[in-house]
Amino acid sequence: MSSDDTLPEAASGSDPTAGTGGLVAEKAKRLQKLDNMREAGANPYPYRFDRTGTLAELRAAHGQLEAGTETEVAVAVAGRIMLMRDSGKLIFATVRDRDGEVQLFVSKAVVGDDAFESFRDLDLGDWVGVHGTVMTTRKGELSVKVQRFELLSKAVRPMPDKWHGLTDTDTRFRQRYADLIVNDDARRSFRIRHEIIASFRRNLHGRGFIEVETPVLHVEAGGAHARPFITHHNTLDMQLFLRIALELHLKRLIVGGMERVFEIGRIFRNEGISTRHNPEFTMMELYQAFADYSEMIDITEALITQAAIDATGSPVVTIFGPEVEMAVDLTKPWRRARMIDLVAEAIGEEVHPSQPVEHLRALATQHGVSFHPRWGSGKIIEELFENTAEHRLIAPTFVTGHPVEISPLARQDRNDPYLTERFELFVGARELANGYSELNDPVEQRARFVDEQAAKDAGDAERGSVDEDYLRALEYGMPPTGGLGIGMDRVAMLIAGVHSIKEVILFPTLRPEVF
Repeated sequence: MSSDDTLPEAASGSDPTAGTGGLVAEKAKRLQKLDNMREAGANPYPYRFDRTGTLAELRAAHGQLEAGTETEVAVAVAGRIMLMRDSGKLIFATVRDRDGEVQLFVSKAVVGDDAFESFRDLDLGDWVGVHGTVMTTRKGELSVKVQRFELLSKAVRPMPDKWHGLTDTDTRFRQRYADLIVNDDARRSFRIRHEIIASFRRNLHGRGFIEVETPVLHVEAGGAHARPFITHHNTLDMQLFLRIALELHLKRLIVGGMERVFEIGRIFRNEGISTRHNPEFTMMELYQAFADYSEMIDITEALITQAAIDATGSPVVTIFGPEVEMAVDLTKPWRRARMIDLVAEAIGEEVHPSQPVEHLRALATQHGVSFHPRWGSGKIIEELFENTAEHRLIAPTFVTGHPVEISPLARQDRNDPYLTERFELFVGARELANGYSELNDPVEQRARFVDEQAAKDAGDAERGSVDEDYLRALEYGMPPTGGLGIGMDRVAMLIAGVHSIKEVILFPTLRPEVF
């Protein structure tokens, strides 16, 4: 906001939360104000307030008023007091709602002595409802000339400092409510996240997909390689798993003839926490009958590019990789390369799952890549890829041709039985999406499940098990199908231009707070 009637930095005062003593004193002062209001018969927490519109709507309707204009347009607006300046017989205050900010012009001559003193007694952080008329100041600042007001909610705890905010990142994520009050960047990130998800839905609805909801509690933890969270159902006296993927239930719907389905839902994986990982996160998965992985690649590119345009107005995003920052236009074609070719580029030697496992173990040792004795050639190739090639994938790259061993739900490549028709999308050295031509042969799927169960029994907690009900569904016949999963949090990171997944999850998982 730029105006002669706006608050300079010094006018907000020092941060009252700086130090335990200051916070205690400030809370005590505000609590006393509450007591005084109640003793006077006022309600500091009324039940409702009827607005004529949001502050953004007010700006849209009257933002072009000339400087020094007073109108007879009556409005009722509400917001949190963010800034306040008292110049004697006038008070200028900035209030904010979800959509925007506007200045309040409070004149003692208009509201009267008692109301003026009551407004002066308000604190930063208080919510107020205001009735008044639209005007602009001498320098053109859109304002509401207050005729009357009411306190909608008394803020007992002072806001974090307006300019320095919550400097400790753990506190920012733990107290997201406070972070959102003072942090413009945080509000922007979550607006972008909302627009991305809305864009995905519009795009998929336009392509004839039906949005569905599938169970969060699973009898079998399948559809991905991940360690599940385990819970217990008391009435049925049975163990259940929080879902690690949406896949297997959605493909049951393809068997049932729904042909094009998608779900945007929460996934739970009992894994580590990092700038890229949170134990619960949001996935979009879709399945399309009569399609294969090539169509899934095209849909992935289209969904993410359109989401960037819808969320920010531009297809250009800034991509952050290890020691790299680059602007990329998502409308330009994205690279496609096989995993084995990317490994060959990185280590200078051809690799293939058909090669003897001893040879690949020797390569892994040569390049400092550890491996487990029970791993086959395909799994070692994946480890080589993750340790030597993945960090180089900064611009959008579809990595294709994953070995069969690491892709238990994908079809074999029609031209190479050691590989699958699978892809992963990497941007900024981060995986954003995974898709494939779905395996629909129940006999082969059972054999893959048995291999998964054997690995699980041997100690690999992330491997899958034999899902008999899913196999029964496949026995009814699933048509050729393409499937796709996109990590919505990582897409939001990309388009919002942030470095940590915690910046795009409203309430990320953190260690318990010690009070």
